[in-house]
Amino acid sequence: MFCGVNYQFWKVRMKILMHSTDKGVCEAIENGPFIPQVKNDDVFVDKPRSEWTGADSKKAKFDWIAKNIITSALSCDEFFRVSQCNFAKEM
Repeated sequence: MFCGVNYQFWKVRMKILMHSTDKGVCEAIENGPFIPQVKNDDVFVDKPRSEWTGADSKKAKFDWIAKNIITSALSCDEFFRVSQCNFAKEM
């Protein structure tokens, strides 16, 4: 649990936890969330959820998994600092 002290210790433990969960979780934290896209007239646009494949849904879920892990490892004060972030990368 991170409560504002010993950040380096907490960071290493979180990194190990994230890597042990799934490579996609780490990628969501490092690169931002996966948003399925489709090419439309030489421009990429977000794919409607109704057109997502099973693989698209799985990749998109990694950001939520990362956010869950991060918020579960924070004290109440630290949680409120990041609770308004939209993506795990922002946290």
